[in-house]
Amino acid sequence: MKGNRAAQRYAKAILSLAKDKNSAEAVNSDMKTISATVKNSGDLENMLTSPVVRKSIKKSALLEIFKGLNGVTVGAMDILLDNDRINILHIVAKQYTMMFNAMNNIQHAKVTTAIPLDAELETIIMAKVKELTGNDAILENVIDESIIGGFVLRVGDLQFDASVARNLDRLKRQLKDNTYVSKI
Repeated sequence: MKGNRAAQRYAKAILSLAKDKNSAEAVNSDMKTISATVKNSGDLENMLTSPVVRKSIKKSALLEIFKGLNGVTVGAMDILLDNDRINILHIVAKQYTMMFNAMNNIQHAKVTTAIPLDAELETIIMAKVKELTGNDAILENVIDESIIGGFVLRVGDLQFDASVARNLDRLKRQLKDNTYVSKI
């Protein structure tokens, strides 16, 4: 991805400054909001990447859209504007969140279920994540009715498949390979 290396350097510097000012969590909240907003708004992304739009307009638009930002976040936007790198703001925000989560031993877990998670299921899955990795995680729920029931949990490169579809598939293979059943 273009600008990824620069975004990592900016995010690392912002995280270092935020830690020094004891505002790393507040800046993380800002960065999550910025990342989600830019991702969901093509117009905002176009405005940030446009060479025609002046820096002052970009800054005033960002401050209007993202009211109540932490001072470190505003300062980071100013630096990105001054260095003509505001076009990678959303990448910097995403990198910051990843670095913040790594610093706090928080992992990203993707859980696929046939139905949306309720509080009880979420508690069970969080316990399984803690058992598998020893760390807490932020859950992302993906709905996929083809797994029929149960769940598929992915944390980093670990996968725990407790889906009904997997169990049925395994049973099908066992029956197919069984010499007694194949004669019937």
